[in-house]
Amino acid sequence: MRVEVIYATPRHQDIREVILQAGATVRDALVASRIAADHPETAELPAGVGIWGRKAELDQRLRDGDRVEIYRPLTADPKDARRMRAQKAEKLAKELAEKRAGTRRQG
Repeated sequence: MRVEVIYATPRHQDIREVILQAGATVRDALVASRIAADHPETAELPAGVGIWGRKAELDQRLRDGDRVEIYRPLTADPKDARRMRAQKAEKLAKELAEKRAGTRRQG
């Protein structure tokens, strides 16, 4: 069976296709891909792995055509990141409104 193993960083995607025997597991795909040789930070799987975007265990069996994804740790808490974006958008909207109000007064 054919399976893809994918590891992505913000600047690069490493996609490897491996051929495995029926009954192979996520662990088998990772070993066959040799992705840890080029990306040593993946050796410990700090954020886990998944199949097609769903969390998976290393002993989970694969099916032909599966895509095994190696996840990276989050660099920021998602709630904090959303909060920061909302605050920034609010600030920009306020500045734009003030700028428009100033333009009307001058005109």
